[in-house]
Amino acid sequence: MDTIGLLSGLISIPSFSREEGVACDYLQNWLVDNGFKDVRRAGNNLWMESEAPGEKPTILLNAHIDTVRPAGGYTRDPFAPSIEDGRLYGLGSNDDGGSLVALLEAYSALSSRPQPYRLVFSATAEEEVCGKGGFDLLLPEIGAVDFGVVGEPTGMDMAVAERGLMVLDCVSKGRSGHAAREEGINAIYVAIKDIEWFRSYRFPKVSEYLGPVKMSVTMIAAGTQHNVVPDKCSFVVDVRPNGMYSNPDLLGLIKDAVDCEVKERSTRIGSSSLPTDHPAVVRGLSLGLRPFGSPTTSNQALCPFPTMKIGPGDSSRSHGPDEYILIDEIKNGTATYIALLDGLII
Repeated sequence: MDTIGLLSGLISIPSFSREEGVACDYLQNWLVDNGFKDVRRAGNNLWMESEAPGEKPTILLNAHIDTVRPAGGYTRDPFAPSIEDGRLYGLGSNDDGGSLVALLEAYSALSSRPQPYRLVFSATAEEEVCGKGGFDLLLPEIGAVDFGVVGEPTGMDMAVAERGLMVLDCVSKGRSGHAAREEGINAIYVAIKDIEWFRSYRFPKVSEYLGPVKMSVTMIAAGTQHNVVPDKCSFVVDVRPNGMYSNPDLLGLIKDAVDCEVKERSTRIGSSSLPTDHPAVVRGLSLGLRPFGSPTTSNQALCPFPTMKIGPGDSSRSHGPDEYILIDEIKNGTATYIALLDGLII
């Protein structure tokens, strides 16, 4: 299989988030032309399985086909793939094309021989925007999953934890009055107590790889004019979970602790934490792979099952100008995926 040719072809097709249709068509046709059977599609998401669901556990391989728009500062055409000095240049080469083709090569090799698990390969859309037409659309089609490998450029280090995200809209209530006559209840002063709590409180469960839950008040608004005591103070809190709490559990703890009204924008983007005694981590450590906690968000945040984020390339090249991936990184990534998963019992 010429998967480097496949990746070059994908680079040449703009596939911005929510605009992946042509790239998905191209990948689907390529898979069929190269002998992959029963390639299935939901929206702009593709998947295929080594065998039908049964008594075996399921391992899911996932990478995304969408890209961000080209960053400023490109010195070459982001949609004209070129190989120079062992580097394949082009938008999406590193994020997430390298993982996509390495996982595909690994799927082909692993599914060619008996495994103690059902293996599913998936290529999904809308990852860069956490869109509901991507991974969320695919998961119900696949069935129960016991472990997932999320391909992202990590230098083939194992992201065994990933931060999540919740954005909270908070409102403290007071009572308006004339500022000169000591009337009313100033909602700003009411809010100060809760804002200080968000600033200083530390949740007891601390992640080995991500540290504590992080909470930051990032926006605030109150008042209509200088001589009126405000009856409402609104503020926004950015919450970054650490894998030790689910978003709903964390939200409940926050609501119990503060007096202001708290409304979450979403709890979809969860954090994750894979135990160090998980068979995949144990296998990875035996291969010399380094575990770490990732501050960046991926499809791992949408997985309601244990996951590891790992893939060829370097995260620092993502979303920047003149993006590239090394051909050797893809080859080594494929070999590492196979070594990590071949015969793995979960």
